[in-house]
Amino acid sequence: MEDMEHPLFRKDCRDCDFCTGLREENPPEAEKPVVSATALIKSLSFLDRFLALWILLAMIIGVLIGVYQEAGVREVFGGTSGLQGTSTPILIGLLVMMWPVLTKVQYERLPIIFRQRSIWMHIGISIVLNWIIAPCIMLALAWATLPEAALERERKGVILVGIARCIAMVLIWNGLACGDPEYCAILVCVNSILQVVLFSPYAILFVNILGGGSSTELKLDYSHTAASVGIYLGIPLAAGIVTRFTLKRILTDKSFALFLKYFGPLALLGLLYTIVILFAFQGNRIIHNIGSVFRIFVPLVLYFFLVWSSTFFGLYFLNRRKNGANLGGYEKAVVQAFTTGSNNFELAIAVAVASFGTDSPEALAATIGPLVEVPVLLALTYVALWLRTKLVWKPEGPIILA
Repeated sequence: MEDMEHPLFRKDCRDCDFCTGLREENPPEAEKPVVSATALIKSLSFLDRFLALWILLAMIIGVLIGVYQEAGVREVFGGTSGLQGTSTPILIGLLVMMWPVLTKVQYERLPIIFRQRSIWMHIGISIVLNWIIAPCIMLALAWATLPEAALERERKGVILVGIARCIAMVLIWNGLACGDPEYCAILVCVNSILQVVLFSPYAILFVNILGGGSSTELKLDYSHTAASVGIYLGIPLAAGIVTRFTLKRILTDKSFALFLKYFGPLALLGLLYTIVILFAFQGNRIIHNIGSVFRIFVPLVLYFFLVWSSTFFGLYFLNRRKNGANLGGYEKAVVQAFTTGSNNFELAIAVAVASFGTDSPEALAATIGPLVEVPVLLALTYVALWLRTKLVWKPEGPIILA
């Protein structure tokens, strides 16, 4: 019934036959049976359930490869560099990671979703959070924790991570935390479009001007950013759309669901592969610059926790207001939290490497971004699943179409 319009277009109606039938077919979250976080975690696949362990092992393996096979790693990265200095091995890992997730998105529902008023409110909230609040928070944290002139270049690398909005990892975290996949895909696409327009001027403003110091300046143009978004999002998005609609035409619903079940783990394998490559690339530098690395950890850890928690709980309290706008329940709040709390590390690394060099402090700081983001946001997925059962979310009303 979700594709039907309310006959009177009334927000305050709850008792007519239309709304009663809608609630019976789509019970609000608060009326659904309560499932404990432990039960949710136990229901995950073997790969999902022990993902924290696999990520830890991938980090250790990557560091060991980087320390003991540094020459081989440098040869691979130097000989197969892709867009703006980003290596082809990283690019392959990101594409493999995003393809299965984007295949699961129900694109056929998007026309209905775009007719809901709430999606336009979420898009507006996402723009404010991602392009005004989050970059300013990272700028403030970078200056507060790395104020010394000697750490100017590390500070600029951290700031660069803060202005690159996520278009990849958020899909993984949202899926693990049981967020709304369609809303997530919409917000990722919106941020991708804005990234093409805003990343270059933002980078010059935040890094060259607000970042302080007098080191080598960052130089960007729109074509590089547009090409980055086109490669990192456009290719897996096109692959996901083609895969979904092609297989749905030739397979039964049961067979397609079975395909997704076995195709889905490929995303997490892509994530683990990418982590190994990243740690191998910077493993030796991490070991020999451990002091700077821990200094860089501080603003990044604070950023991910602060931005994620403020977004999640902010939407929760808005959800609980009696007279406030109904912005949806847990599934919508967790989408916004991970969209705002994640960063486009592939673009940040590519720009840092191209502008400052592979061995630069800026590139080291940009590379440490995902090394911090992955374990922190993985931990926050478990926090989100726990809060899903501990917090009481205001039931969603009937679907209101614009």
